[in-house]
Amino acid sequence: MVSIFLFDIAAVLLRNHLENSIAIGPETFQGSGETRFHFLNTGNSDCILIESEGRFALIDSGWGSNNPIAAVRRPGFEQRVIDYLKRVASDENGIVHLDFVLPTHFHYDHAGGFLAIFSDPAIQAGRVYLSPRTGQASRDVLITRQAIAQAAIARDFYIEENLPDMPFPFGAMTLHFLNTEHSLRSNENDRSIVMLAEYGEFRALLTGDIYANRGLEREIARQVGGPVDLLKLPHHGYTLSTSAAFLRMLRPKLAIVTNDAGKVYPNVMWNLTLVSRTPYLSTVLENGIIVTVGKNYRMIVTGDLHLPET
Repeated sequence: MVSIFLFDIAAVLLRNHLENSIAIGPETFQGSGETRFHFLNTGNSDCILIESEGRFALIDSGWGSNNPIAAVRRPGFEQRVIDYLKRVASDENGIVHLDFVLPTHFHYDHAGGFLAIFSDPAIQAGRVYLSPRTGQASRDVLITRQAIAQAAIARDFYIEENLPDMPFPFGAMTLHFLNTEHSLRSNENDRSIVMLAEYGEFRALLTGDIYANRGLEREIARQVGGPVDLLKLPHHGYTLSTSAAFLRMLRPKLAIVTNDAGKVYPNVMWNLTLVSRTPYLSTVLENGIIVTVGKNYRMIVTGDLHLPET
């Protein structure tokens, strides 16, 4: 017991040292045309805006307010996301053009906000990627996917169910969807679409909610095939994610966690700190985080993205 306690203290001290090595400045929203990853503060949920050469795409949408599971229904972050899109991604006419949107999977903490986003006439989406689901999925997942599809159809957005499994260009980046063939996976989290983004020597991996305990993290890491600079931690930094093997293969320089507490589970913290020596930052504690890829592919980290609620 004493040895575990001392081990934990050592890990916490090293974790604090790693975190202090990352300089975080306030975001000024002065730049344009950058290659950037916007991790919005949507509480215990994911919403990521990617940007390159003036083009934008939205990965997940944050919590929505009308969860089909009434027992876990809560106020959503739809308006915060919509306000942010209009603030940073609108053109001279106030219109937001998203090249594509992607729900990584159809749990409400990732996909629930799309209904309100699609209902706003100032937001346009060129393509809506919706991975297929069948009656084998849970009722709430099927309801959420159907509602997103209906909202997209109502706006005449193009729906693509056959997600590309080959890399494709997005601004100055190259994007690659992974885990697109997941028909044998029974768990909705393990059906998450993972996205690898590459910009010159820079690599970022956005992992949805994949788990470690069924070998999927190892499989994804093998497909990525080497170190990454930026990692969105799988499944909010919960205990069954972010295995030591996953981090040994990826060696991220910075990780982002998306949960209310702004922390990760102890085993995840140990793996980040002692295995890969990776600092992690919280979207909640920093009130949103932008990672801009600067000169020599160096990461510039800024926070405090959201205006005070009115």
